[in-house]
Amino acid sequence: MKNTNRSILHKDGVSYILPFILVTSCFALWGFANDITNPMVKAFSKIFRMSVTDGALVQVAFYGGYFAMAFPAAMFIRKYSYKAGILLGLGLYALGALLFFPAKMTGDYYPFLLAYFILTCGLSFLETSANPYILSMGTEETATRRLNLAQSFNPMGSLLGMYVAMNFIQARLNPMDTVERSQLSPAEFEVLKESDLSVLIAPYLIIGLVILAMLFVIRAVKMPKNGDKNHNIDFIPTLKRIFKIPHYREGVIAQFFYVGAQIMCWTFVIQYGTRLFMSQGMEEKAAEVLSQEYNIIAMIIFCISRFVCTFILRYLNPGMLLEILAIAGGAFTLGVIFLQDIWGLYCLVAVSACMSLMFPTIYGIALRGLGDDAKFGAAGLIMAILGGSVLPPLQACIIDQHTLLGMPAVNLSFILPFICFVVIIIYGHRTCARVKKIKAARK
Repeated sequence: MKNTNRSILHKDGVSYILPFILVTSCFALWGFANDITNPMVKAFSKIFRMSVTDGALVQVAFYGGYFAMAFPAAMFIRKYSYKAGILLGLGLYALGALLFFPAKMTGDYYPFLLAYFILTCGLSFLETSANPYILSMGTEETATRRLNLAQSFNPMGSLLGMYVAMNFIQARLNPMDTVERSQLSPAEFEVLKESDLSVLIAPYLIIGLVILAMLFVIRAVKMPKNGDKNHNIDFIPTLKRIFKIPHYREGVIAQFFYVGAQIMCWTFVIQYGTRLFMSQGMEEKAAEVLSQEYNIIAMIIFCISRFVCTFILRYLNPGMLLEILAIAGGAFTLGVIFLQDIWGLYCLVAVSACMSLMFPTIYGIALRGLGDDAKFGAAGLIMAILGGSVLPPLQACIIDQHTLLGMPAVNLSFILPFICFVVIIIYGHRTCARVKKIKAARK
């Protein structure tokens, strides 16, 4: 075990353990932001008496921030350093979270979308900085394993986000269901909305203060300058160069569809479970809370699977493992679509085990061999998180149809994650083929 750790977190006699711990903590922090937000689609829809499609604008704003700021973040990091990118990211994250208070004071939906957008501009800086920074903290041969290890702490933050969403937001919102809220007078509705928004913003204000504390800690610690030697921007030539590389170009496409699949499966498990449990006679709020419990179980499985898969990567080619897991994910998604009982929900939970490895593995495969170009390469992969902004609203539109082709629309909507897994299968297969070709050429 000692030798393994040295191979992962040491290079040329230099230990990266403390910087690795500090940067890895950021993975947990943005995991918290991601997964406290997914249940808010349902919460905002209820609080503001909106459709699922309107509520899904939360995801548009959230992942739109990732897209908008990825390449500006890359240019900032290229000009300054990975550490500077992380500090600016934490600052924007804290600002966005603290803006929930003035958003609540307006009593309107759209200021919350602005707060989410600013928050995720910060997350874009964080992810664009932290992922390639982790890759640089050791040898290139162990880079994918190192990133998978760091990413293993992301779902821990996600679990905390889900727990907070369930116990400190969803469980404390007024139990009045959607139909009852629609019958309130304007004055009664405003009082209820004010109360529910006060509940919703509290965790965001607390995490904003935690992020500020983390910012000051990292600011005070001396961090390695790996990958910070070249400060020339060379934006267009670099983009042209990296997008000519097949494993990078295809990796960006695969990442777009992976993030879309992840967000769809974790966001709409509440709608899926709520429909199922209400059909069994359960009240709406109880059905929502129980559905979120299944979401937490899914995240626990995701977290455990991430550690297991990181271990398996010691013995199995990343592309091959990616392909195997994507095939399994696609199979479970078919179960989600066609099984209309509790087994469909079980399949949706099981999908999380298959997704655990995908993001960091696609990331590591795509950036392999890019050197200092990894800063811009990372930005392209972070922009691919746009999949989490584009695909969930499409699924929400399907869900709003209630019934399609004689099936519950929420079930049929999971055809979109299935398509995503097919794309990832193709990427994994092509990666395996490239590895075999390289090995054959060496012989």
